[in-house]
Amino acid sequence: MNILIKSDIDRGDAWDTFFAKYKPDLSVQIWPHDGPPEDIDYALVWEPPAGELKRYPNLKAIFSIGAGIEHLFSDPELPPHLPVVRMVEPGLTNGMSEYVVLSVLYHHRFMLDYRRRMRERQWGEIQQVAASARTVGILGLGALGRAAAQKLAPFGFQLAGWSRSPKDLPGVESFHGEGQLEAFLGRSDILVCLLPLTARTEGILNAATLALLPRGAAVINVARGRHIVEADLLAALDSGQVGGASLDVFQQEPLPVDSPMWDHPRILVTPHAASMPITDTAVQYIVENIECFESGQTLRNLVDFDRGY
Repeated sequence: MNILIKSDIDRGDAWDTFFAKYKPDLSVQIWPHDGPPEDIDYALVWEPPAGELKRYPNLKAIFSIGAGIEHLFSDPELPPHLPVVRMVEPGLTNGMSEYVVLSVLYHHRFMLDYRRRMRERQWGEIQQVAASARTVGILGLGALGRAAAQKLAPFGFQLAGWSRSPKDLPGVESFHGEGQLEAFLGRSDILVCLLPLTARTEGILNAATLALLPRGAAVINVARGRHIVEADLLAALDSGQVGGASLDVFQQEPLPVDSPMWDHPRILVTPHAASMPITDTAVQYIVENIECFESGQTLRNLVDFDRGY
């Protein structure tokens, strides 16, 4: 049994090491694969070239290395009969929750303002606001959104969440559907975007929706760059409607060197590094899924092609 791996970063021999540890009968083949294509049983990939996955006639399932799967949907030749599995593993989830908590606290405690004062050598406190007086709104209540809410709860923030369909999460005021988006945004002093990217969510943060936030709200985007109309966000920051932004994802990556976001005083830029799968726990997740599948059970976290995630 063979698994073909095309990774987004060089992990050295880590894939071999952990697959040998958790499933020694599964042989790792690193892309590009120059052996017989019929030998490949599974594929673990990030941004495979268009048409690549149709080359393997005995492929049983495709695993996405990252949480997003739009890199697979962009392949017009993706075999439609193959199940696609999202990456939902503890290392990725914990890393994203850490980044969200860090970013929420960064804006909650006025770190953008203190950063400016430090550059200007200004000494002086900013009046602290109780966490209980702020609402953190989470766009997207999937596995990552739920985990972020759980990690934020002990700090005492009011929590709200918006999703496509109704969700019932302890301690989270739930909103759903287009009809409740306005009310949700109006409650969100700090907005965290963790949505999947679909035709319906692309550009969801634009001039109209950003105007619905409380004035001075912070925006944190750790989902996909195409969720935000970047020109509209810059205008909202310059007007003060949005008070600050932490952006880990962008419409064009790497972020062009001439982008105004690099130097904007109200933006914190990170290079799509909010979270990534931890090889050890990712391999355990994949092995457990393959073993379930081989025994006739359903794969976990299957992508619904109709919904787009």
